[in-house]
Amino acid sequence: MSKVTDVAEKLVTPILEEMQLELVDIEYVKEGKNWFLRLYIDKENGIDIEECGIVSERLSEKLDEVDPIPHHYFLEVSSPGAERPLKKAEDFQQAIGKFVHVKTYEPIDNEKIFEGKLLTFDGEALEIEITIKTRKKTINIPYSKVAKARLAVSF
Repeated sequence: MSKVTDVAEKLVTPILEEMQLELVDIEYVKEGKNWFLRLYIDKENGIDIEECGIVSERLSEKLDEVDPIPHHYFLEVSSPGAERPLKKAEDFQQAIGKFVHVKTYEPIDNEKIFEGKLLTFDGEALEIEITIKTRKKTINIPYSKVAKARLAVSF
């Protein structure tokens, strides 16, 4: 995590706690010539644009006071969307029974990308039911081998 994201997380946490919102993810990235500080927030039944706007305004004021970014940047506060990233163990617990997309650091059964229904998560491993053509197969993925994971949309 960069210094900028650490500072932003520290500043936004009390705002989110007061509004009973959750910080899903935070990133500070350069895209083309522009820098973006992006925060993804959520709550149980989803958030609306007004809540994003309030968090953005309040965080912007705090960032201006501390000024951790010495150059021009764009602050974006939004919902994580339908393909919400799964970052923490609690995220995986809440995703049980849902369709997920998981990338691993190293191959498991000669594959590094898995999409399927998350059956279980015990803190040590994920059990995912995938479909290969018409056959269902259960894959066990050690939590330590998960590089990236998110909810996925199933068609």
